[in-house]
Amino acid sequence: MVQRVAVIGAGVGGLVSVKCCLDEGLEPTCFESSQDIGGVWCYTDSTDRRGVSVYHSVITNTSKEMSCFSDFPFPEGFPSYLPHSLVLEYFRMYAQHFDLLRHIRFQTTVLSVRKRPDFSSSGQWEVVTETEGVHESHIFDAVMVCTGLYQEPYLPLASFPGIESRFKGQQLHSREYREVQTFRGKRVLVVGIGNTGGDLSVELSRVAAKVFLSTRSNTWVISRVSDHGFPFDMVNTTRFNHLLEWLLPSALTRRIRFRKFNSWFNHTNYGLASSKSSKFKMIINEELPFCLLSGTVVLKPNVKEFTESSAVFEDGTTEENIDVVLFATGYNFSFPFLEESVRSTINDNRSLYNCVFPPRLEKPTLAIIGLIQLTGSIMVGSEMQARWVTGVFAGWNKLPPPSRMMAEVVKRKPPVKRNPHERENLKMSFIGYMDKIAACTGVKPSVLRLLLTDPQLALAVFFGPCSPYQYRLVGRGRWSGARAAILTQWQRTLQPLRTRVLSDSSSSSSGRCWMCLLALPAALTAAFLFSKYPQPGWSPWARPQL
Repeated sequence: MVQRVAVIGAGVGGLVSVKCCLDEGLEPTCFESSQDIGGVWCYTDSTDRRGVSVYHSVITNTSKEMSCFSDFPFPEGFPSYLPHSLVLEYFRMYAQHFDLLRHIRFQTTVLSVRKRPDFSSSGQWEVVTETEGVHESHIFDAVMVCTGLYQEPYLPLASFPGIESRFKGQQLHSREYREVQTFRGKRVLVVGIGNTGGDLSVELSRVAAKVFLSTRSNTWVISRVSDHGFPFDMVNTTRFNHLLEWLLPSALTRRIRFRKFNSWFNHTNYGLASSKSSKFKMIINEELPFCLLSGTVVLKPNVKEFTESSAVFEDGTTEENIDVVLFATGYNFSFPFLEESVRSTINDNRSLYNCVFPPRLEKPTLAIIGLIQLTGSIMVGSEMQARWVTGVFAGWNKLPPPSRMMAEVVKRKPPVKRNPHERENLKMSFIGYMDKIAACTGVKPSVLRLLLTDPQLALAVFFGPCSPYQYRLVGRGRWSGARAAILTQWQRTLQPLRTRVLSDSSSSSSGRCWMCLLALPAALTAAFLFSKYPQPGWSPWARPQL
């Protein structure tokens, strides 16, 4: 019987894990190596501290309504997209509201997590910690590892001949980046065009003499601002769109998506992406297209090699007098405190059952929270994982037999990589993954049932944003405020903009009512399809959509 739970890390995953443990009547103890909550969102000017911190100018890529904890909305006055200071403030409000801080031991590092000798029968773990040089041993019934994705900088220096042996300029990883002023007047090469690479290229272009952005990927650039000025994720992450993607051939949905992306600007003209490519990534950045158009950022192909002061690219071109090479190449995860027999089985989240449970353990008392990449908010995904895990620990939720979990993991194993230096895209569909874990937890909303009992809410759930509140409508942990939160989410989005009110809102609100009435037949048809032909990945044991 699980009672005492060790939670490692007090970032997003750690906070929701402590809260979910308390909801289930468990006794959590959270160990945090730093002196504050927030994980990567706890900004610091120093690059010497252990762990990773966001850079000073960072803004969230997902909107507040799509990123909040499911029973604790962001304050109405907060903007839709948030700087790190407001994200951290929100975490503090969450921790205070649910009285989480008393369960957290700060400046305490976990040194090792090992199975007890009787693990096969007890499922218990021995956790050794260090606080101000004092080692302490603890016995826990279960462990939730919440150290997240962003731990160790990924620096593929071997892929760039000459960077270590010949190049005389400065080289650094984006983990070390804090302020832009140190790059004033310099010629900077940014390697990697993920969200971080795009953000830093734009910011550097304001002070640097020249910025070059090198990429080997086809990349589609998306704006946070979507139709009618609403947040992109609120407009596009809907159950209706998710159903269409499932019903239509993948080639057709890809074509529709690419056409929409190109309606903003032609990505092929900018050298970013071709609609003929089947392998691509998407990043969020409103300013990068203008920087490319104005020449303050120059897009380049992959680097072939470095000389003392220049970079030679795979197309044969050379850029001279490079002062700084900034690698925005992402991060690796690691769990150095886990015993080798467990650590060696976790290559990536595909080695885990539903990206959470190591399937080979005799007892399911170890869970990895937040080791996911979604097309939506990782915060929301981490909370759903924590709800599922604590239900398993509490005993009311059951996992399938280990053989079945292993079979599921084997199905998700990737083919042999053609290019050993190419990182794989492990992003999963936000709605697909959330619905899968919600089904395991018993909290997935039924559109058909809502249509019969609450048509207004059903329309909002199906055609509106798939916001976290939807997973508090039914089942264990149901929140009485979920319905109101769903029906008022558009108002909360607009509220921070009401600093200069104009009298032209009646037509839009009435138009939305008419749209909802006209959408009712379509919603009934879609609900029928959902019930008659359930989507793959919506069963508790089915493969998540990638």
